[in-house]
Amino acid sequence: MIRWPFGKSESRRPSAGQRGGARGSRNGLSRKSETPNPSFMPRAMVIVVLIGCGASVLIWKAATLQLVESAFLRDQGDERFTRVASVVAHRGSVTDRAGEPLAVSTPVDSVWVNPRELTLANDQIPNLARAINRDPAELTRFVTTKLDRKFVYVARHLQPADAVKVRVLDIPGVHLTREYGRYYPASEVTGHVLGFTDVDDSGQEGLELAYDHWLAGENGAKRVIQDNLGRTVQTVESIRPMRPGRNMYLSIDMRLQYLAYRELKAVIQANRARAGSVVVIDVTTGEVLAMVNQPTFNPHNRAQRKQPAAYKNRAVTDLVEPGSTIKPFVVAAALSSGKFTPTSIVDTNPGMVKVGIKMIEDKYNLGAIDLATALAKSSNVAMTRIALTLGPETLHGTLSRFGFGRVTTSGYPGESAGLLTQHMHWRAITTATVSYGYGLSATPLQLAHAYATLGAYGLQRPVSFTRVDHAVEGERVLSEKVSRDVVRMLQSVVTDVGTGKHASIPGYSVAGKTGTAWKASAGGYSTNRYLAVFAGLAPASNPRLAAVVVIDEPSAGLYYGGDVAAPVFSRVVGGALRLLAIAPDAPIDMPVDEMPESAPMPADLPQNIATADASRRLTTGGLR
Repeated sequence: MIRWPFGKSESRRPSAGQRGGARGSRNGLSRKSETPNPSFMPRAMVIVVLIGCGASVLIWKAATLQLVESAFLRDQGDERFTRVASVVAHRGSVTDRAGEPLAVSTPVDSVWVNPRELTLANDQIPNLARAINRDPAELTRFVTTKLDRKFVYVARHLQPADAVKVRVLDIPGVHLTREYGRYYPASEVTGHVLGFTDVDDSGQEGLELAYDHWLAGENGAKRVIQDNLGRTVQTVESIRPMRPGRNMYLSIDMRLQYLAYRELKAVIQANRARAGSVVVIDVTTGEVLAMVNQPTFNPHNRAQRKQPAAYKNRAVTDLVEPGSTIKPFVVAAALSSGKFTPTSIVDTNPGMVKVGIKMIEDKYNLGAIDLATALAKSSNVAMTRIALTLGPETLHGTLSRFGFGRVTTSGYPGESAGLLTQHMHWRAITTATVSYGYGLSATPLQLAHAYATLGAYGLQRPVSFTRVDHAVEGERVLSEKVSRDVVRMLQSVVTDVGTGKHASIPGYSVAGKTGTAWKASAGGYSTNRYLAVFAGLAPASNPRLAAVVVIDEPSAGLYYGGDVAAPVFSRVVGGALRLLAIAPDAPIDMPVDEMPESAPMPADLPQNIATADASRRLTTGGLR
């Protein structure tokens, strides 16, 4: 509409040409609006660049993982699925000389836990504690203090029934692993000889320690695949083969070992003695056929393992003054020197001899006696006169050659060397006291070895705890003639006129020597504490066995070696001779009612020990 100046208005409609021009104008504006905005292009480029950079980073990372870090990632993946598992090697078994098992390693289960996993099932800890015989509160405290660890043992070497209880519980984080535990079938009968192993089956004492390098195996290793519960699914490869321990045959004869154990325990009980030892050696090979001690030791008793006094082998560690059992070696030194012969006479009148300020005397005045009588009557005066005639160097040399003052070749851990001081430090009184068994000390094993050397007619063979399957030559330390003369003289000791008549064995000749010594105490020697000893050989005509019996502090009334130790020698060695089928060499002229009685062999030997007869006559002689 057109408004005119004069107030009139006129409505004018655009012509067709105008309408067309208007449409053209609108179309022109439309085309102009479709032209790209210049400000959008930078943003688009930025987005493209970012996408390209991201793609490049991803491609670079993928290439790095695939080409550079592939080995590392593969190893990390394997660690989550594969493990290097140990292949436990079992320890070699120990048997006696005939193959009877003395120590064997048996498979057992141990329990270990992952503390973090187990704490997620706290309500199951009391059940686990009851299954492994532990206090629930104590086990809970133990586990919760180990949360930084993934492997903790909570029970080792379970009994099979207890292992089944743990397995049935199926508690998260609780696992069983197979190990080996040591088992000793003879228990306390061989406890001191064998010793024991620790929880990891490594030798700790006795022959288990001495031969650990032989018995211990070498663990192997293998790579296995495990599931998320730690269970082995598949064995991938063997990394290192397992080498089992080697078996070992001991020289011990269990028949003799049981016999010696029974007789020693019976005499210890009957005489209320403090302790005792018995050692039996094969003269022809040097093998230890039996070695027992009282009080004994049970290797299965872990409480006793914490008490060194309980498991020490007294026969090789304890030193004793041998008393009169040393006298045969003094006679051997006398005969070897050429100053004495088997028929030489020693004047013991008036039954005493003064050396320095000390008066040495016999219980009775024996007068002029030969060497055999001096041994049979155990004359201290005769031995003193012989030793002073020989001099310290000669006496010391003979004793040293027989092994006194040095360890044997047994290789037993902790063996004592004994005490034999150098002769240049001896005074006259030292020479005199050594001649009847004071002023020197030895172990029961050393003393038995010395008698075995005497029984081998001067050939010293090494002591062995392992079975010997070949002839042993030995080293000559005394002439055969002198040795035979001394053995023959020792037979007079085991007669009615000698101090060792209770050591006689029906059907066999015996050569031996009794010994009774006061025990050392502060300031001198105790006159009411004794050591009773007997050492001997059988059969005397051709010695096969040498044995020593030591009874420490008998307190039931009898204390002489001939009354306490000699009967044990008779029963142990007599039984051994028959078990070994050694032919008798003497007539059986002893009445049946006077033969030494032996306790019956019970079915359960370690728990049932018969009491030996303690009604032995108290002799009126001096210390023998």
